[in-house]
Amino acid sequence: MIMPLSQGHDQKIVTVVQGDFFVTSDPDVIITTVLGSCISVCLFDAATGVGGMNHFLLAGQGESANDDLRYGVNAMELLINKVLQAGAERRRLQAKVFGGARIIDHAKDIGGSNARFAIDFLQREGIPCVSQSLGGTKARRIRFYPTTGAAKQLQIAGVVDDVEAVPPVRLPQSDITLF
Repeated sequence: MIMPLSQGHDQKIVTVVQGDFFVTSDPDVIITTVLGSCISVCLFDAATGVGGMNHFLLAGQGESANDDLRYGVNAMELLINKVLQAGAERRRLQAKVFGGARIIDHAKDIGGSNARFAIDFLQREGIPCVSQSLGGTKARRIRFYPTTGAAKQLQIAGVVDDVEAVPPVRLPQSDITLF
């Protein structure tokens, strides 16, 4: 479910909840979500000003083709297709990936599995991941400006700590603003 939260100062804030996505070319829209072990991929083509965000819960795909956007494969394919339909060009697509925290120490590392899936999927599709903030133990609130690709992150429950990159190669994070 996508819920417009507020309008003010000519900006519209749209929240993407678990198992959903949103795509726009409206420069006044900010897309936001809150993540724990889930992943959000922010996909954009800055030249055309088209971008979007998804929010998936589980790596891979469900048991049938009708499974919903809780699964990474469905969420990624739909996001890519909708961004392209909105006018983005595949050769210019770039991604920023967030989430994948290990919120509960004694549980299976679902967040790590989700993070590896997202990075691997983007590599297979030939879409560069230009920034990532993955892993750690804290939830994140993400604000994404889809027409420019700018992103802000707030780690919830304290001071921002270092996040581990998945895979171990750390990508540049200079265009992510921590707030």
